[in-house]
Amino acid sequence: MTDLAANAPAGGRASRSLLVPSARMRRRNSAERRFRSYGLIAIVVSLLSLAVMLSTIFRDGASSFWQARLEFPVTLDAAVLDPKGNADPAEMAKQTTVTYGKLLDQSFAAILAAGGIDASGLTDKEIGAMVSKAAPAQIRDRVLADPSLLGQTITVDVLAAGRIDGYLKGRVTRETAARDRNVSPAQLDLADRLVGAGLLAERWNWDFITGPDASDTRPESAGLGVALIGSVYMMLLVLVMCVPVGVAASIYLEEFAPKNGWTDLIEVNIANLAAVPSIVFGILGLAVFINFLQLPQSSSLVGALVISLMTLPTIIIATRSAVRAVPPSVRDAALGIGASKMQAVFHHVLPLAMPGILTGTILGLATALGETAPLLLIGMVAFVTNYPDAPPEGFLDPATALPVQVYNWASRSDPAFIERSNGAIIVLLVFLLAMNVSAILLRRKFERRW
Repeated sequence: MTDLAANAPAGGRASRSLLVPSARMRRRNSAERRFRSYGLIAIVVSLLSLAVMLSTIFRDGASSFWQARLEFPVTLDAAVLDPKGNADPAEMAKQTTVTYGKLLDQSFAAILAAGGIDASGLTDKEIGAMVSKAAPAQIRDRVLADPSLLGQTITVDVLAAGRIDGYLKGRVTRETAARDRNVSPAQLDLADRLVGAGLLAERWNWDFITGPDASDTRPESAGLGVALIGSVYMMLLVLVMCVPVGVAASIYLEEFAPKNGWTDLIEVNIANLAAVPSIVFGILGLAVFINFLQLPQSSSLVGALVISLMTLPTIIIATRSAVRAVPPSVRDAALGIGASKMQAVFHHVLPLAMPGILTGTILGLATALGETAPLLLIGMVAFVTNYPDAPPEGFLDPATALPVQVYNWASRSDPAFIERSNGAIIVLLVFLLAMNVSAILLRRKFERRW
């Protein structure tokens, strides 16, 4: 007699076989398959959305790392640039970029004539407009740095105008040029001939990463140099101000603080501060740090103070979670062999919680790096073209940050600035990716098994 027959009910009916799914089991299995399908669909949709966003950003911003440049010889007439002939940089500095611009335009027109490049239908002003307005300043700085260049013919490598650069990148067409007062179809035809003659080409643009911002008339020379330095200064200050205070406060609240109404009130307020919109911290920074304490507006120090107030609750919450995740048996074992409370925490609990603390801290800093609203309120959206000095004086100099620079360029009307805003987003994403990867590596390095 089998077990199924032995366990048959008294009415003579055999019990239901476990090998044959019931209707209720089939419904549960169907619900589980649907849930898995929903989860898979959600993941696919998320990945597709991320792919579309990244592809759009890289498609529109990758070209900002390449820039159209003109290379041709220029004769530095000493009679024009140094009328007194003293080769004194102080006297030569009196010659403005207007003088250098005229000299540059004359040399450019002479090269076209000598090379047989047809420029018919264009005036001298239109021919000169194909060279960036930033080029005369570059030549001037080069001559002032080395007065021995006077009287020589040097080969210059200068930026082309923004519309010419946009034409080589496919952003400007002859149809749009016919409606644009900054460029004409005849200038685009000349650009084609310059490319054929080897005078005009696209090259890697280091100035986009290292150069300062530029005015609306020189979008081709705008760079991220000041924003990068400002972001690095702010992150260094936030790291110094937030991490020691956040970790110390977390350890005290989790291990040493008495459990009473005051600590409950503190914990509730920390959770509330972590949920406060970032623009509120910007208003607080404007009222306290700038209006009351009279700290320099748009400086890295003020930006770091505001970002620190916003990041500190996040670091405290992440650190407390990491400390709380350490098993109580570790504390009990340390106390059982005679360790004090502080020794148990700092010698045993804290090393085991270190991976979670580092991960939470780096992710908190990465989130702070992308904040824009509080920095706008404290004036870091200002147009800054001078590099901050080295620390510590540089912390008080005017600066901007990467997300603010993205906002600044995206709000300008010239399409070249829109391209540069996407390029700045790429740089910001590289920074965030590096910080996230470092968080993973540090977590694996300090992770301990128990």
